[in-house]
Amino acid sequence: MIDEKIEFLQIGIAIVTVSDTRNIDNDKSGNYLKKSIFEKRHNVIKYEIIKDDVNLIQDTLRELSNDSSIDAIITTGGTGLTGRDNTIDAIKDISEIEIPGFGELFRYLSYKKIGTSTIQSRSTAFLVNKKYVFCLPGSTSAVKDAWEQILYYQLDIRHKPCNFIELIPRLNEK
Repeated sequence: MIDEKIEFLQIGIAIVTVSDTRNIDNDKSGNYLKKSIFEKRHNVIKYEIIKDDVNLIQDTLRELSNDSSIDAIITTGGTGLTGRDNTIDAIKDISEIEIPGFGELFRYLSYKKIGTSTIQSRSTAFLVNKKYVFCLPGSTSAVKDAWEQILYYQLDIRHKPCNFIELIPRLNEK
């Protein structure tokens, strides 16, 4: 539930499409996210498409997570089971915390739409350098589901009873 009495808080978001085949013209998932994030009134600080390479994924995420204007990073692609699906393992190796509930909720919502095929997605979320990283499949439909049913709300300070944004100041606690 969105509490309209609370003032909206704009955040900075980076989008990273991980794919060996996508480019700026055919990246429907990345372009959908850009449009939807702007419509929500957040800032897209960076949008890039990178190859599905472990070192490149890690270097990109390290760089983005060190940018003080970025609060969250959303990746698309590389969450499946094949040998070229490197996103989850690459990010897990550089993360401080995995947020497994994100993937569980995503698969629950996806199950309602595609049934047991949802088990082929390893979608999850992490904290990398105290920044949220949400790893979504490359499918535009899956990205829409994750944005419209989870991230739209969790990246809004007005969502109650709780949300990811209100935790940002506390992510550095020891």
